[in-house]
Amino acid sequence: MGMPTWMWVEPTETTYGPATATATAGAVTVTATAEVTSIRWDMGDGQAPVVCHGPGTGYQPSLGITASPDCGHLYQHPSTSEPSHRYTVTATSTWTITWQAEGAITDQGEWTETRTSEQTIAVGEAQALTS
Repeated sequence: MGMPTWMWVEPTETTYGPATATATAGAVTVTATAEVTSIRWDMGDGQAPVVCHGPGTGYQPSLGITASPDCGHLYQHPSTSEPSHRYTVTATSTWTITWQAEGAITDQGEWTETRTSEQTIAVGEAQALTS
């Protein structure tokens, strides 16, 4: 029962990291690096969110109907009873930013930020015919 759904992000500097920037002011240079440490996927169907600790694996049609090896979800019902007949999927990425200051001041630290995006998807129902 259900259809496997694969979730993934194409890793780039701006979508997954790492992204590094350096700035100098006077005798102090600060370098910061940001990288996604997890993505929380709320699939819009009332089931528990899926938390993935990597970018996921991109689906290829040659794989057929199979579950994702590292970041997937199984919809139990079609989206026909939802507004616009679609589920709203919300992906919340948690970015960990580490920084280091060198020069006249030496220090370092870390903090996290989250970014959220939404997409709607239609989930249909497939039925097998027998003769």
